[in-house]
Amino acid sequence: MEKPIILKAAKLPEATVAELKATFDVIDLPTEPEAARAVLEAEGARVRGVALRKTIIDTAFLEALPQLEIISSYSAGLDNVDVPAVKARGIVIENTSHILAEDVANAALGLALAVTRDLVQADGFVRAGKWPGQPQYRLGRSISRMKVGIVGLGTIGQALARRLEAMGAEVHYHGPRAKPVDYPFHADPADLAAVCDMVILTCPLSEATRHLVDARVLEALGPRGFLINVARGPVVDEAALLACLAADGLAGAALDVFEHEPQVPEALIADPRVVLTPHLGSGTEETRQAMADHVVDSLARHFAVPGPRSRPALASAGQVRSA
Repeated sequence: MEKPIILKAAKLPEATVAELKATFDVIDLPTEPEAARAVLEAEGARVRGVALRKTIIDTAFLEALPQLEIISSYSAGLDNVDVPAVKARGIVIENTSHILAEDVANAALGLALAVTRDLVQADGFVRAGKWPGQPQYRLGRSISRMKVGIVGLGTIGQALARRLEAMGAEVHYHGPRAKPVDYPFHADPADLAAVCDMVILTCPLSEATRHLVDARVLEALGPRGFLINVARGPVVDEAALLACLAADGLAGAALDVFEHEPQVPEALIADPRVVLTPHLGSGTEETRQAMADHVVDSLARHFAVPGPRSRPALASAGQVRSA
């Protein structure tokens, strides 16, 4: 029986690549644009599935793959995919938001604790030998007594909300529409910021969310407010954030993602009120392995072919189906 042909348009773990090649006929997409175009022209008509990570999937790419049935993405975000065009073709999209939600929520909570309790600077204080001369370190802020706004109450946002509730925080949220949950909904992100002590971003990047957190939202959050971003860097207008911090318009920020990463503005690096991490929200061994497994397993399920090994099927919350 002929194996389905899969286009590997992603840098994936070696073990995952081996599993793909054991299960499917795999065509590697070169990273160099001219070479990639040549492969699409020569082989695109035979491709039925795509293993994806960061490659841009636009209309031209889709036109080169007339038999495409499924895109299986290693990432949670689909900002590199023209989702409306994919759905218009009836192509299934699988991503990993349901797999990485717990670890990203943990990372968001860790960043929130780090910035409110000044944990990074406190570590430096002890290491520098300053504690004996200053027995009382400056006081932090209590998340347990805060109103915390979540922008994007999807799989990750809801996992985070559960953790915040357990800590005693009052959860509010903003998104494109209200959901059947008990948390207060705010249609305007500035309104959310105005009533909250902290805003945490867990939303996808899209044209609607690009620079969603702008000067207006930051001003509403105010000089006692904290901003946490584990979503995508361009959700925040970085220039507006820098200006706000320079004017003492925020108490602090904790950022795992940046507008032009891996480049991080020097002003953020130099600011002791800002906690910085290198886009590691889902970065645990267990979750990255599960994400890689899902790329192979979702393709195997779609084409009803035996997978590389027996693994429990994960919930299909990561699937985006056509209407």
